Amino acid sequence: MEYIEIAGAGKKVSRLIKGTDYFFHDTYEKAATNLDAFLAIGGNTVDTAHIYCGGQSEEVLGRYMKERANRDQMVILTKGAHHDQNGPRVNADAIRSDLTESLERLQTDHVELYALHRDDPNMPVAAILEALNEHVESGKIGALGASNWTWQRLEEANTYAASHGLKGFTFSSPNLSLAKANEPFWAGCVSADAETLAWHEQSRLPLLSWSSQARGFFTGRFTPEVRDNADLVRVFYSDGNWERLRRAGELAESKNTTAIQIALAYVLNQSFPTCALIGAQNQAELLSCDEGSRITLTSEEIAWIDLASDVKPAGV
Repeated sequence: MEYIEIAGAGKKVSRLIKGTDYFFHDTYEKAATNLDAFLAIGGNTVDTAHIYCGGQSEEVLGRYMKERANRDQMVILTKGAHHDQNGPRVNADAIRSDLTESLERLQTDHVELYALHRDDPNMPVAAILEALNEHVESGKIGALGASNWTWQRLEEANTYAASHGLKGFTFSSPNLSLAKANEPFWAGCVSADAETLAWHEQSRLPLLSWSSQARGFFTGRFTPEVRDNADLVRVFYSDGNWERLRRAGELAESKNTTAIQIALAYVLNQSFPTCALIGAQNQAELLSCDEGSRITLTSEEIAWIDLASDVKPAGV
């Protein structure tokens, strides 16, 4: 397993990050088995959120770490201040309330990585950063991050932080995948486009990609005629993505691997630090992710499978 450094985290961060949005109390043994297997391949970073599974995701993770007595081995990424039925909640009170409850559920006094789950463009970055820095200073948060923020808002926030002696964001977590989203998965979600990638390359800000494998688009289960997954059709069905799938399959054949592993390698072979959030729920899926994380892609191969170049790489 490879790792990256994120300023403020205090621990190395595994490039594969285990998703937990299926952790429920009544399937605790499945969650615990999955976490044991993830740690066994060298993973140490786990992604959760205040809203996941109605709070059960964090509670299950807290129970697991207590039973295994392995909190010190883990890097926890949790998220808060998600909007609710009344709208945006990116404010000091919501951040404090969500963080306090998350720490109680996780049975810990701090998290290494904390991200705002959504943005509220109407909220000044000054107020947001001042609220977050209160919790950094208290030791409850290590590194600050933002999930589903545009690069422009990230830059605005970090410029403000640098000029006011505050901790800024040291990671971002949008969607990044080889398949390009036609529209947001959910309201307020952000997918990294070419402009975003160029900004990350310039800033070197680590990117932790959710839905890094495009929700199974590259598994081979889907074709233009198979339309039983409405969300996948809405977000990923496009001529460009079918061509990306075709090219990923061709490249995979030349490397004796699979298209979905090539799609994961695309995320992990960017020109700046990246990690991939993975949803593996069994040993076979985890093994596939582990193998995919070890694939090296050249810049020419990345450009070709991403349709940025029509020059087929040598050997394909």
